[in-house]
Amino acid sequence: MGGEKLAGTPAWQRAAGKNEEGGLNAKGRASYNKATGGNLKAPVTESNPKGDRAKRQNSFCSRMCGMKKHETGAKTKKDPDSRINKSLRKWNCKCSSAYEFGVKLAHALISK
Repeated sequence: MGGEKLAGTPAWQRAAGKNEEGGLNAKGRASYNKATGGNLKAPVTESNPKGDRAKRQNSFCSRMCGMKKHETGAKTKKDPDSRINKSLRKWNCKCSSAYEFGVKLAHALISK
C-alpha cells in the first residue's frame, strides 16, 4: 500500500478528517463539502439547544437512533467505541427521546 493512494483520498475518508470523539472534524467537513458540494455543519453539542439547532439535533438523533436500532449488529450496538455510538454521544442523543420525537413527527405528517 503506497502513500500515493491515500494522498488522493479526501480527508473525510481518512483518519485525518475524523474526530476521535465521533463524526468529522473541521478538516473532514471542509473536505466533504468540497468533494460533494454539500454543506455539512458542526454537530449540535449543547445540552438544551433552541430553535433550528434543536430541530437539527432532534432530526439527527432520530435518524441515527433508527439506524442503530435497525442497521447495526449486536456487537456494534454495545461497543462504546463504534462510530455510531461515538456520534450519538457527541450530539447528546438519548435514543428513547429521539424515538418519541420521530413518532410525533410521523403523526404530524400523516395528519396533514
